[in-house]
Order: sequence, then structure tokens, then C-alpha cells
Amino acid sequence: MGRKVWRCLSLLLLISLFCAAGSWAVEIKGRSSTQFLWFNDYYNGRQIELAQYLRIAVTNIDKDGKLAIYGYGRAGAILEKGEEETGDRGTGRLYYLYGVYRDIGDKLDIKVGRQFNNLSAESSLIDGARFDLKNVGPVGFTFLGGRNVVFGLDGEIGHTGDFATGMALYLQGFPNTDLDISWFRKWDENDVARDMLGASFKQYLFQNVKLYGNARYDVVGEVFAELLGGAKFFPTANLSFTGEYYQSYPTFDTTSLYSVFAVNRYQEALVRADYNISEKIAVNAGYTRQDFGDADGKGNVYIVGFTFRPFATLTIDIDYDRSTGYGGDLNGGTLEVNFDATPALRLAAGLAYDVYQRDAMTGEQTARNYWLGAKYKLTKSITASLRVEESVNKTYDSNMQGRFVFDYDF
Repeated sequence: MGRKVWRCLSLLLLISLFCAAGSWAVEIKGRSSTQFLWFNDYYNGRQIELAQYLRIAVTNIDKDGKLAIYGYGRAGAILEKGEEETGDRGTGRLYYLYGVYRDIGDKLDIKVGRQFNNLSAESSLIDGARFDLKNVGPVGFTFLGGRNVVFGLDGEIGHTGDFATGMALYLQGFPNTDLDISWFRKWDENDVARDMLGASFKQYLFQNVKLYGNARYDVVGEVFAELLGGAKFFPTANLSFTGEYYQSYPTFDTTSLYSVFAVNRYQEALVRADYNISEKIAVNAGYTRQDFGDADGKGNVYIVGFTFRPFATLTIDIDYDRSTGYGGDLNGGTLEVNFDATPALRLAAGLAYDVYQRDAMTGEQTARNYWLGAKYKLTKSITASLRVEESVNKTYDSNMQGRFVFDYDF
């Protein structure tokens, strides 16, 4: 699979270079990210992995600047495997590779290739086409369809007959109002696996109030999979209040074994306040009431946060959270420090400490995380970063993991 990814991206690069040889001022931009990772896999033990990411954008291909090509992929290899793991774990993923032609007749955008689409009804990664019809009145339209792309641990795991299609209509030309309604259907080996309706809404009032909401309805299950409604109030530029209600009812593909299992509806109500006392000090606090659908399935979550900037190059974040009720009790907090040592070097350090008790039959347990990080800008286009983390908990007496990243922007 990794070879296929880089064949596609190499083809994209060759196309880009060919276009650059033309008469137009073709622009080729992107990022190459080489990453070295080490971590513990719960089932397979110690892992060391080398991964290469490539993101590219080719624009101004034609004289009107309407045609563009975008691509993003990953190739990786396991350099060291755990004792229990066998086989070749070279992996590759092509996240997207598509061409887009905009403003056909000032009314139509066409996107063709592998692409990620996010409708209010559902998100999908498809090998197909998307059409956006705009500037035809107060409402715009989106139509999309193609092969549904499914990733597994080592690459794509889709089948013949995996398809997805969707459409949406949305308001346009209303600066204080966003509204869209959408429909999405997915097939698994030619059987209808999902049929969803969705809607998303935002409304700004009096320049200091924002109302918002989302809804997703499962047509097959005849149930709302998600409901969200909320309001934000900004009495001043430095103070905001948030009130929100969220409801989730897990739904599964009709072709999935999990679709026959009974599930509970989850609900929560949240209130939160954020206040920037000054340029140096900011605080936030919130409370969430949870309902997991059982008679005893109620929970409470309290959070308090504090941000302190004693000077421009140093930021200190302290967060505390307290959970009670369903799932046990937890007291925990995090401390994170970011320091710009020089214009090119940023240093970071942090720790998290949690004390929890799952039920009355177990005693108190602790989980601790410590991390150090650094990011250094070697040149305008080259950056190197490192993060190392140590975890100590019930599962691991010592779980050292980290990531080194070398980024080149072109």
C-alpha cells in the first residue's frame, strides 16, 4: 500500500513539474514531514516506527487560476516490532489526492479524486466527485458521490460495492446566519449501511450573542444519533458565557454486528465561563451534568483553568478537574509551561496527575504523565521538534514514548 501512495504522490509531483514548465506562473507548495516514533503497543510490546508524510498543493495551473491539485499521503515502516507481532508492517495511506476547478460560469465548483467531505449528516472519504452550485440565489447546493474509502491498521480494507453519496443545501448571502440541511447514504458491499439526515445552524444576535445547533437523524434506526444546542454570550470583549446541551445515541452500520446490541442514550448539560482578566491572566470554569441512561448513571464534572503570562515569552497553564458519580470519582490536574527561549526555539514541559477510584470494590489508584518538548526553526522552511513522554499508571510502571519530527516547507 505504501508504494501505491507514493506512486500517486510522485505522479502528482510529475504533473506539477510539467505544469510548471508551461507558460503560467504555477505555484507548488507543500510540506514534507519525516517522523520517528517510539511507543509501547498494549498487545505487541515495544514499537519503533519511521513515517514520511507529504502534503502538496499545485495552484495557478491555468491563466485564470481556477484549476488546482491537492495531495496528502503517508508511508511508514515498523523498524522494531514487539515479541508478539509477526509479518511485514510497512504501511501507507493516501488521505487525499484531487483536482478542483472553481467558478465555472461563476456558479459551479467541481472536485474530482480522493477527497474528504464533511456534511452535517455525516463525514466521508471518497474516491469520486463533488459539485458545489453557488451564486444562484439565497441557497447553494452540494452533490457528491463515489467509492467509500475505509482504512484499517495497515491500509485500506474496503470491499467491492462500498459507495457513498450525499447532498446538501445551505443559505448564502446572510452574514449573521448559517444554515444547512443535508442527506448522506452509504453502501457496504451494495447493501445500504447508513442513511442519515443532518442539519447545522448558527445565528449571531446583537453582536454579542451566538446561537448554534447541530442534529443528525438515523433514518434506518428512526432515532436522533446526535443533538446539540447552545448559546454563547459576550457581555464584554474579555468575558464569555456558554450554555450547551448535547445528546448522543450510538448508531451503527446496518451491516455491522454491533447494530443488534442495545445501547443507552447519553445526555449532558454544560455551563462555562471564560474571563481574560488582563493580558497576563485568564481564567475559566465550567460544570457538566452527565446522564448515561441508567437509573444510577448520573455524573458531575467540574473544571477550573488558569493561564498566566508573566511576560511575552512565557505561558503557564494550570487546569483542575473533578468527576463524581457514574464511572467512579476522579481528582486530577495538569500543569504545562511553554517558553520561547529565542525567536527560533520554543521549549515546553508539563505534567498530569490523576487520583481515581472506579467503584467501591477498588481502592484509589493514580496515573501520572510527564513530558518535555522542544521545537527549533533551523531556517525559514525547516523545523525540527521533539516530544518525550513518560507515563506511570496501573498498566505500566514505565511507559516511555516520544516523537521526533523534521518538517520541510516548500
